Amino acid sequence: MPAFARAYARWVNAAGGLNGRKIQVLTCNDHNDTVAAAKCARRAVKEHAVAVVGSYSQHSDAFFPHLEGAGIPYIGGYGVTNAEFTSPLSYPVNGGQPSLLAGLGKELATSCGPVSLVRPDTIAGDALPTMLDAGLTAGGHAEAADQPAPEDATEYATQAETALAHATDGGTGTKSAAGGQGNGAGKGCVVTALGDRTSTFMDSFRRTRADHPEVRTATVLGSVDQSVIDAAGAGAGPFEGAYVTGWYPEVSDPAWAPMKKVISEAAFSDTRIDPADTGVQTTWIAYTVFRQAVESLAGGDVTAGTVRGALDDGLRITTGGLTPTLRWQFSDRLASIGFPRLVNAEVTLQTVRQGRLVAAKKGFVDTTKTLQNADVS
Repeated sequence: MPAFARAYARWVNAAGGLNGRKIQVLTCNDHNDTVAAAKCARRAVKEHAVAVVGSYSQHSDAFFPHLEGAGIPYIGGYGVTNAEFTSPLSYPVNGGQPSLLAGLGKELATSCGPVSLVRPDTIAGDALPTMLDAGLTAGGHAEAADQPAPEDATEYATQAETALAHATDGGTGTKSAAGGQGNGAGKGCVVTALGDRTSTFMDSFRRTRADHPEVRTATVLGSVDQSVIDAAGAGAGPFEGAYVTGWYPEVSDPAWAPMKKVISEAAFSDTRIDPADTGVQTTWIAYTVFRQAVESLAGGDVTAGTVRGALDDGLRITTGGLTPTLRWQFSDRLASIGFPRLVNAEVTLQTVRQGRLVAAKKGFVDTTKTLQNADVS
């Protein structure tokens, strides 16, 4: 994400900047640490940043107060914390983990027996079961078995065994799909949402699952990509046939052509930038928002306040079909469940076919109504 942000700045600046102004990109690594996240936010304030664009952090409680105190807008975060959907200075471009899991649950409800969810044992991870269950119950399925797991483990044998036990017999030795666990033909499903630890979990799960090839897997983009699928055995691995929900169209969609042009013209030989990476894609969309906000100022002062003002005044952002038109209001449709800034609850459905991640259906699935029925008490 930082590498692409720098490439984007080079590309824009080579063409004269935005309304004649050059972009200066500052990056800061919070090392997944609360203290470091706060330090990064204080640096943004000290450097008079006009926006934090295309970022990822699990420690919103540490950095948002600093950004809010200085009035700096947070554009296009990764959607991993609830604060991204509640702060009045947050302008999310996707529905984060809530929409991904709600959409996935709705799809699995019609094809799975007992469902297990393996997710991080963190504050952010604690919110995930509610969202998956919202999708499952909307489809008439029982709630998933919640399996918290350390996000920094080097192996997950215990969690894999527990998840598999529930997926094969509902955790009781007797339950099946016919006993109310789901609408499928008894084939259990294990959902993984462990972020970059998903590949580590799958190493453990692949060995544990050897005697139960009927158990299917499912996950969300951000926890898996094509490289993870390849490492897990591609078409012969546990991801074959899995459903995967994402925020955006698959990378082969023509709508990504402008982003790929930036990469080819400004990234040179930087192999860190993968156009299929969800973080890179989110950063591209975040800068699309920032660019249109600056252009709407028509040459006026570009400050944190003016950028925020443009977005707050109802500016409609188009992304070339990568998302619906984006427009942020003080309180949107999902305010009733505590997500007033979540304006894009649409997801795409993909599947792993012959070892390749491909579109399972065309277009987007809107999870707004599913999320509105989520029990967030």
